[in-house]
Amino acid sequence: MNRAEAKNKRIVLVTCPSVALARKIARAVVGKRLAACVNIMLSPVESLYTWKGKVERAREYLLMIKTTAKRLNELEREVKRLHRYDVPEFLVLPVVGGSTQYLGWLAHSVK
Repeated sequence: MNRAEAKNKRIVLVTCPSVALARKIARAVVGKRLAACVNIMLSPVESLYTWKGKVERAREYLLMIKTTAKRLNELEREVKRLHRYDVPEFLVLPVVGGSTQYLGWLAHSVK
């Protein structure tokens, strides 16, 4: 596990109301080299949240987007441009380690 190589890598979580939108976002961000890889969870998650003063429930599809800290601003802009939610989920998690080969591939894929 290489912690030094992992320090600028990120995993971004985004939820979408449909598989079609999830795939559209995934294709766009990988195609523009804003992400090395996007996993789409094809089994929906059930989300409970407060929106405009009411508790809401939705079935959503989760994206796990692998990128670098340097690409986060552009990635967020692209997700917001393509997403149909007023406030799409965009949560950034740090990567604390991983295989040297995978982390190197990830960095190369978003250059």
